[in-house]
Amino acid sequence: MSTYPRTFSHIGISVPNLEQAVKFYTDVLGWYLIMAPTEIVEDDSPIGEMCTDVVGAKWKKFKIAHLSTGDRIGVKLFEFDNQENPEDNFEHWKTGVFHFCVQDPNLEELAEKIVEAGGKKRMAEPRYYYPGEKPYRMIYMEDPFGNILEIYSHSYELTYAAGAY
Repeated sequence: MSTYPRTFSHIGISVPNLEQAVKFYTDVLGWYLIMAPTEIVEDDSPIGEMCTDVVGAKWKKFKIAHLSTGDRIGVKLFEFDNQENPEDNFEHWKTGVFHFCVQDPNLEELAEKIVEAGGKKRMAEPRYYYPGEKPYRMIYMEDPFGNILEIYSHSYELTYAAGAY
């Protein structure tokens, strides 16, 4: 099998309240709702069996919604019955997803919109990758549910092509 760069399809994010998360991600980030919140139950249906394959037995039920970003990347939001909200969801030293990143040329405006919607800044101010040379900047945030998201002002390729550090 040859090696080539695969495209990114979607990411799954756990949240404590699916309806609030759908509202946040559609109203604040402008993502499209492509499948409304749906309850999935543990049973012998094809979807029930598939979920048992993934998470194991005795999951009972969960809610899921499907969204899409402006560049057609899928976002699955999950609300599980036994959802836990850690006080600090940023255990960066543990294996797993560290954060996800969105891009907006007006990142300061988006950062304020996230704060107004109940999220928070993890950095006091955006940082410049090439101070005085290029306007490429970033900031780490949290959504209202404790998930870590980063905002870039420019594309990943532009930011790192010249070696950002």
